[in-house]
Amino acid sequence: MRLDDMPESSNVEDRRGDDGGGFGGGGGMGGLPIGGGGLGIGGMVVLGLVGWALGIDPWMLINGANVVMGDRGGYEQRAPQPSEARRTGPVTDEAGKFVARVLGSTEVEWKDIFAKDGQTYRAPKLVMFAGRTNSACGAAQSAMGPFYCPNDREVYLDTSFFRELETRFRGCSGKACDFSKAYVIAHEVGHHVQNLLGILPKVQQAQRASGDRVESNRLQVMVELQADCFAGVWANHAEAKYKFLDPGDIEAALQTASAIGDDTLQRKAQGQVVPDSFTHGSAAQRQRWFSTGFKEGNIKACNTFAAARL
Repeated sequence: MRLDDMPESSNVEDRRGDDGGGFGGGGGMGGLPIGGGGLGIGGMVVLGLVGWALGIDPWMLINGANVVMGDRGGYEQRAPQPSEARRTGPVTDEAGKFVARVLGSTEVEWKDIFAKDGQTYRAPKLVMFAGRTNSACGAAQSAMGPFYCPNDREVYLDTSFFRELETRFRGCSGKACDFSKAYVIAHEVGHHVQNLLGILPKVQQAQRASGDRVESNRLQVMVELQADCFAGVWANHAEAKYKFLDPGDIEAALQTASAIGDDTLQRKAQGQVVPDSFTHGSAAQRQRWFSTGFKEGNIKACNTFAAARL
């Protein structure tokens, strides 16, 4: 994966020098796109890696995190809360520049995609932090992995996540992991696209109306798979413009998608798969929808809700 030709985003806020940020503010994780699972794609990766490295069932860790986070089963919107003073500007370290360039390329591509439909794309901020910080959705912690907060329309990322991905994710090391990292960032930006398109509020309303945990989980799966598809759409357009992919990059992203499929984690943790408890989709679904987005390069191909007859 080659990033040299990609523009660096100016929408990166670097809080890595903060003292931890504290836990004031948002009051719970209700504003996250958490559905029944409580964790975004990054959190699934992080806790899966930790579990496998320490010999602990990853599904137990994930379920435990949901309890700690106060899983609310939906996209509950809360009033934005005050956050730390913003420190934006060019980043100079390798991890920061990587993030800025991936984010910059998402801005270019989604701006063009929206413009073709007569719409305006408003790019999200991406907050880099170390350990913990505040968000308008509550406390952000490293164990959650990268996530998108719809309340402040910002993506949160502890860059130590990249080290975990490189050192503990089987079959991925060094440059071979770069596109997997970019895929995770693009997935979270995909949630921002859903928010701009009004999809997240509609899902929130449907989840509340259903009053059923299984149905809420099913809707959450559709949201996550669509974000995977949107990540593929970004990759399609960025490849056409920058020719940034190396052989094996797409396969690495598909491997990451497979490794954090709900069925993969459940099978490793408990020896059986319970589809009604899925919140992010199976390994095959995640691979399919990323591949669909990458092949088609069109957001209309990413209607996971229609595909599920919703």
